[in-house]
Amino acid sequence: VLVLERRDTVGGAAATEEVFPGFRVDTGAHRTGGLSYRIVNDLRLAHHGLELIDADPTVFVPVVGGTPLTLWCDPRKTADAIRELSSADADAWIPFTELIGRAADFLEAAWTTTPPDVTGNDIRDLIASAKLGAKLRRLGKKDMVEVMRILPMSIYEFLGDWFESDPVRGALAASAVTGLCQGPMAGGTVYTLLHHHVGAGAGVIRPTRRVRGGIGRLSDALVADCEASGSEIRTGTAVERIVVEGGHAVGVVVDRGEIRAERVVSSVDPRRTFFDLMEPSEMEPEFARKMSNIRYKGVCAKVHLALSGLPDFTCQPGVGDHLNGVISISPSLEYVERAFDAAKYGQTSRQPYLEVSIPSRTDPGIAPDGKHLMSIVLQYAPYTLREGTWDDAARAKLSALAVATLAEYAPNLSSLVEASHVMTPLDLEQQFGLSEGNIYHGEMTLDQLLFMRPVPGASRYRTPIPGLYQCGAGTHPGGGVTGVPGFNAAREILRD
Repeated sequence: VLVLERRDTVGGAAATEEVFPGFRVDTGAHRTGGLSYRIVNDLRLAHHGLELIDADPTVFVPVVGGTPLTLWCDPRKTADAIRELSSADADAWIPFTELIGRAADFLEAAWTTTPPDVTGNDIRDLIASAKLGAKLRRLGKKDMVEVMRILPMSIYEFLGDWFESDPVRGALAASAVTGLCQGPMAGGTVYTLLHHHVGAGAGVIRPTRRVRGGIGRLSDALVADCEASGSEIRTGTAVERIVVEGGHAVGVVVDRGEIRAERVVSSVDPRRTFFDLMEPSEMEPEFARKMSNIRYKGVCAKVHLALSGLPDFTCQPGVGDHLNGVISISPSLEYVERAFDAAKYGQTSRQPYLEVSIPSRTDPGIAPDGKHLMSIVLQYAPYTLREGTWDDAARAKLSALAVATLAEYAPNLSSLVEASHVMTPLDLEQQFGLSEGNIYHGEMTLDQLLFMRPVPGASRYRTPIPGLYQCGAGTHPGGGVTGVPGFNAAREILRD
């Protein structure tokens, strides 16, 4: 097996880089909440140096002039915290986490099942569908009906059945729309919430799992396993074109010539694969039309800050465990919906939803002594702006917006910032090859999931071009650092 990587470092968006002296910054992906432990164990990644950190608490939701919310790994502890906001919500919390856990367990079974070809009658498809149906029935009649009912719902409607307090609703709504060009009132956002809870563990909501030393250490461990298995990895080698002869993929063209292969497996997104690396004439017109209609619509920017100290939140003063996980600037569901409003018109949110983390709190080695690293995912910052471009001035405005928004909750933050680094959706596209800056290789909406990811007829990792396969987040089950698309694709390639 030969692996080709365009960048000088392995891992694509799962990279850790020194953008500030002495700081190890996850410039692309930064969490591994859905990483399959089966893959970790099968590839002996711990033996190759991988160490995962599960933050506890998972989420802190600060508020201005009110009571903040802290979500702990122990649902009973979270229920006690919620009781300060609402007794009814506290009583509902554990039953809610149990439903989320059962639904996520069902999704996990769907994740590792190759989507069936709904247009065919292959016996393997029928068996896989039957096994998945049996898993659904094992939920019991009540839960089976409930899971099927909630999957297409908006998170707004779903949470209306469960909770009344703003911070609880805001924390959950934010998880459901992370990375989406949608707001909490959009249909199908419950599915996204469940997607982020596969493998989370019993009672854990919004899991915050990181890699010690930075997510690049995960890529390093994978490299070590590949090399131990006899595979070759070439960095700084950009694929310029997929070679198709006689309707079959037979190799790739790189800057130093042509490499022939029995099979070509692409982990870049569908647009890159079929329109940047191939010619439309090499595909059937109907297939090319379907692929061209995949929506991307990136809306996330990343802001990294080198800090001289830790932020002090007015609603919960001092340094404490609340800084360990995600700090979610989502004080209410309506706040998140209003943040989305601007994106509808090609504008950056004036009051954005922020997913903030200070990874140096639980992993001190990624920052110099006495310093801290803060990483912020800012949403919504649309790839396509109605006015202007993503130039240096726009980057500076994003950094200032992130700091000013956080300073409403932690006034000392502005005085702590020593340096900043901004990645707009355009930067994510140019540096990591993410079309339109979409972190999931295509929107995670119901019409672009399961047997429709990326499109019907190419959802089983094979493509209509013999010898060409896909294995990235643009395939089932979708985005996040899970390893599952590659795991499933490898299984199908071996079957062939």
